[in-house]
Parts: sequence; C-alpha cells; structure tokens
Amino acid sequence: MKLENRSIFIGGHALLRPSIKLFGSLLVLGASGVASANGIALNEQSSSSAGTAYAGRSSSALDASTLYGNPAGLTKLKRSELSGGFASLAVSDDISHARSSVSGTNKGDSVPLAAIPFGYASTPINERLAIGLGFYAPSGLVNDYERSFQGRYHGSYSTTKEMTLQPTIAYRVNDVLSIGGGPTFNRFNAKLENYLATGPMNNGQDTLVTIKGDDVAIGYNVGLLVDFNASTRWGVTYHSKVSYHLEGHTEVSGAPSALSLDGKYNASVDLTMPESLDTSITHKFNSRWTGYLGTTWTRWSRLQKFEAVNSGVSSTGQLLGFGKVGESLNWHDTWSAAIGVSNQVTPRWLLRAGYAYDPAPVENADRGVRIPVGDRQAVTVGGAYSPSADLTIDFAYGYLWDARVSVKQENNTGLQPEYTAEYENHAHGVSVQATYRF
Repeated sequence: MKLENRSIFIGGHALLRPSIKLFGSLLVLGASGVASANGIALNEQSSSSAGTAYAGRSSSALDASTLYGNPAGLTKLKRSELSGGFASLAVSDDISHARSSVSGTNKGDSVPLAAIPFGYASTPINERLAIGLGFYAPSGLVNDYERSFQGRYHGSYSTTKEMTLQPTIAYRVNDVLSIGGGPTFNRFNAKLENYLATGPMNNGQDTLVTIKGDDVAIGYNVGLLVDFNASTRWGVTYHSKVSYHLEGHTEVSGAPSALSLDGKYNASVDLTMPESLDTSITHKFNSRWTGYLGTTWTRWSRLQKFEAVNSGVSSTGQLLGFGKVGESLNWHDTWSAAIGVSNQVTPRWLLRAGYAYDPAPVENADRGVRIPVGDRQAVTVGGAYSPSADLTIDFAYGYLWDARVSVKQENNTGLQPEYTAEYENHAHGVSVQATYRF
C-alpha cells in the first residue's frame, strides 16, 4: 500500500509526502547479503550437509545436525553426540550500467565477510527414543553500501539476524518409520538505514533515517523418516512460519529544521517469516557410493506487503507520512532442488560433491537495491575425516552465483531520486564442523 503523495513547500522547494520506500524493506532484505539460500534464508546449519549442496538433508541423519535437517533422524544416532561449527561467506555484488539523476559511486561488494555459527547435542534415551538441543541461524544478512552510493536514497545499510534454539524429541515407531519434532524459540533483530535527498532545502545535507526493531517468537520443526530398505531412505521436514511483532524505534537525523522531524519515534512492525517443506531421498548404491536428491518449497508469498507504524510523530510528520506506511512486496513461492553424491574413499576419508538450483522469489518489477537477487545456482565439494570412531571433522566449500538482474527504483516521493542498475552476485563459502561421540 502506497500513501498518496502530498506537497509541502520549504524555502521554495516542494517536499513530497514520502511512501514506505523511506523505510521500505526493513526486514525483507533478501539482498546480496550473506543469505546463501535465496530470499533471506540461510542454509548454513550443517557442514556435513553442505558438501552435497544440502541434497539429502531430510533423509541422511549423518550426525546431531539432523536436528535441523530432520528431527526424526535423531533415532538413527546410536551414541550421544556433540556437534558444532561455523560457515563463512565472502560475497561480491557487481554493479554495472547504473543511472540516476544524482551523482554517486557504485563500487559494489557491499557485503562484509560473515561467520554463521551452529551447534547441536543429542543422546538416545533407549532403542526407540532420542532427544536433542540445537541452535542455528535460519535467516540473516548484512548489506553496507559506501556513503557515496548512487542508490543510497533507496537503501544504504541493512542487517537482519535470526537465531533459533530448538529442543527436540524423536521416536522410532518401528523398523521403517521414525518421527520427530520440537518447538523453536526464535529471536529476530534488524536495522535499516537510508538517506533522503533533502539537500536543496537543507544546505546541501541529506536526511538519514534509521530503523531498529527486535522480537522473540515461537515456531516448530517436525519431520518423519522412512527406511524403504537397507539402501534407500526418504525423509520430509516441515519448518513452521514464525510470526514476529518487532518493536523498536525510527530515528531521523539531519532533517530540515523547519520540519522539526529530528528525533526518535517508537516503531512496530508485524512480520511473518515463511514456512518451508523439505523432502529428499538418500540411496546407498554400494559400500562406497551414496546419492542424494532433494527439493524444498518455501512460502515466500507470505511476504506480500510491509507496514510500519510509528508513534509519537508530530503533526508535520504525520502529514509527511511518517505515522503509518506500507508497501507491496509481491514475493512468490519457490521450489529449489539439489543433487549430490558421496564416496567413502577409505574408512577414515569421505568425499562429497553437489549442485543446487534456487530460484529468486522476486520479479523484476519488485526488485530493488536491498533485494537484488536473481535465480541462484551453487556447486559444492567437501568431505569428512574420522581419525577415530569418536570424532569426525566435516568440511565443505561452495561457489554460488546469481543470474544477472536489473534493478529499477523510481522517485515516487520527491526525496528518492530514481536509480537503475544491473546486479550480478556471487559468493564463496567455507564450512567446518566437528562431531564428538561418547
């Protein structure tokens, strides 16, 4: 929902009433940030799954990280396990053919190096029952353009962080079927900055708008695992939606003095992170070779619009549209797919490889500098080293690249000069995990 533009005259300059694009995409920041899955989702919850591009995640139950991939897989772990590690992503966003009515730079590479931690613990209670606890990041990104970025009026800085704690219980119903699940306790926080082109009425100075918000919410993760025979296993996992009511503040600084807008205002945003359904098959061809095939559906269509409510805004601020603002996002559901293979080279060494395709949830008409994602592909290699039956070290490397996409943002507010450009995003990622059994 866009608000009707309305003009106010300050020092002979028309100041249009701004729409949500002043604040837009506070949380829907699926930019070229650290997100390795498309949209704003992260895949980095396990190194043992990363080597096969996360194919087979719902059906493999390799270690305690199955708590995320498929909680039912805990029944396949015969000993207590502690498993943890991190992934690191180096992202590059190349900007070309940029145009705007204002001057500026387009350096790209707006994403700093990021590290994503994860950790799990599990233990069997008896032959049928197992429990576990895990923490991981289901989504998150960071995007920090240079101060002189030509598109700074549509987005200059963005960061979101989502962390999850998940207690889990799993039960082996019989020799064929296992089930598992647990609640997820989730914390989400975000920060957004962008500039407004108030220079002509403000002694050449832009106005900076900053929004911060956070919340804690509950969801759940459930799965089932089916052993068709000794060689073939199928799994399906459902990650629920998580509904947040973010509370924080909007801060305006450097605004024209005649507007009396500088200050902090209480802000709230309702945001629902979408549910997803993952299913995969793992097939053991022989004592050395294993294949993995998987697909994931994500309900990105939950992100159809965005609305922020600011309280304590002056009458001038209300007139300018700072009270309640909204924007259509028009994201759509996606199906991603992955295929992978592993080879048990020796009793101590295992090698992995995989390929994934993950389409973008946003069309050209809705893509901006905060969400310049395209259809994504990834190739991965990895392996595992087990010096003993008690310890395994998993590692993986992946190269991800997006299709080249166009960004076109209009000046609907009078304060955000139009900006068009082409983006081409790619990333290198590494992941390491240690699993100790006792």
